[in-house]
Amino acid sequence: MNVYKVIQSQYLAALAMLRQVIVDCSLSVWDSPDDKFKFWSKSYHVLFYVHLYLQKAEKDFVPWEKHHDPDGDVPFTKDEVLEYLSFVEQQVVERVPDTALEAESGFHWYPVNKLELQFINIRHIQQHTGELYESLGTRENIELGWVGFSQTHKENE
Repeated sequence: MNVYKVIQSQYLAALAMLRQVIVDCSLSVWDSPDDKFKFWSKSYHVLFYVHLYLQKAEKDFVPWEKHHDPDGDVPFTKDEVLEYLSFVEQQVVERVPDTALEAESGFHWYPVNKLELQFINIRHIQQHTGELYESLGTRENIELGWVGFSQTHKENE
């Protein structure tokens, strides 16, 4: 068993679910004034931290080229977030196989090894993606599917 391929598969499956919910989100929900945490902001937050925790250490992190303060007045568009999602998927493909899973996390606030950090990161994707699924289901009566593993991963085994 190749644990790196399993980790990659689960990242890509979780990100595929995030992609589904972003694509199906209406523009009225995307930046609704009724929401304390905007749909776009939560989506971007997920991707920012996946991107961050895929690095060897905090000092190695270089923000995405289109990054701006998500707490500011300018929301990210769906297209921008989907572009960032594609970038993060590529980061998963490139970085996971080179991760020293026994090494320290590289982030002082997570006193765990890199393997556990991967689980934390995937759980974080799923937590917020689940919140976004619930929001769309409640507000727009949209049902989205479950992605158990990456089809790309299975085809390349």
